[in-house]
Amino acid sequence: MRRDFTANAGAFIAAILFGASVVAVRVAVQDIPPLTLAILRFGQGGFLLLLLLLIWARDLLRIRGSDIPYLLLLGVIFFTIFPVTFNISLRLTEASRGALMLATMPLWSVLLAGAAKKERLSTRQMCGVLLTFAGVGIVLAERGVTFVGTSLSLAGDALMLVTALCGAVYGVLAKRMLTRYNAMTVTAYTMMFGTLLLVPAAFLEDPCSAVARMRTDTVMLVLFLGIFGGAIGYFLWTFALTRLSPTQVAVYVNLNPMIATLLGATLLAEKLTGIFIAGFVAVLGGVLLVNLPGRGQLERHPIKT
Repeated sequence: MRRDFTANAGAFIAAILFGASVVAVRVAVQDIPPLTLAILRFGQGGFLLLLLLLIWARDLLRIRGSDIPYLLLLGVIFFTIFPVTFNISLRLTEASRGALMLATMPLWSVLLAGAAKKERLSTRQMCGVLLTFAGVGIVLAERGVTFVGTSLSLAGDALMLVTALCGAVYGVLAKRMLTRYNAMTVTAYTMMFGTLLLVPAAFLEDPCSAVARMRTDTVMLVLFLGIFGGAIGYFLWTFALTRLSPTQVAVYVNLNPMIATLLGATLLAEKLTGIFIAGFVAVLGGVLLVNLPGRGQLERHPIKT
């Protein structure tokens, strides 16, 4: 129970940081090209995690040569494809529409983890997954989300679906490495591998000019994305995967639009309606249904940390 609470707390904090990151990316991507922004964010995050391991836990830096291809694959999925499709999507479609597409991540996780026989959800937990999705839909419907748009908007929606799929795939596949290595080790290496693969393509965006033009407020956003939305957020997300199933972690992603809306209300004095509160309660209730222990609790495999 204590281990589960720690893992759920980690996933919850990560969801808060990711929700804030959605707002930060939405602003920063207007000034910084998507690939360049992804490199700045995850390059910082990966470097910081590797530096912390070098200073305090050098033994955790050791990995088997035979595991490098698998870690590289995880890096491609979560730190190459995921950030690129996410950043480009937010340039092409409304943030609210993108949030609804991203909310499908737990549904993809259910399908993938079930097919791989990595987990088995109870009826209660499946209802929880659907309840979180419904909660996101309630909030976004109030904000006037429409799916009748330009071809660019539809392309943005499709890219966010790819983003959700990548997040679900990472959650399922990362379990293998998390039986062998610490969560920080897996996060650091996959983040650096994924970032390095982005570098050649980023030169098409003239990243040096983009960095030179950054204003002070943009620099602060990039630092936030690298430290909190990168190193800390993704470490906590991967740490949660060491003790929870892929779907139990993925369901927390549906808190992201709620956190973003709460931040808007706090920072921009926007009003929170009763419909938003109902949607937020639905999402939170769904997360609890998926993660609270019970007789129908899904089967887990012990993970070393």
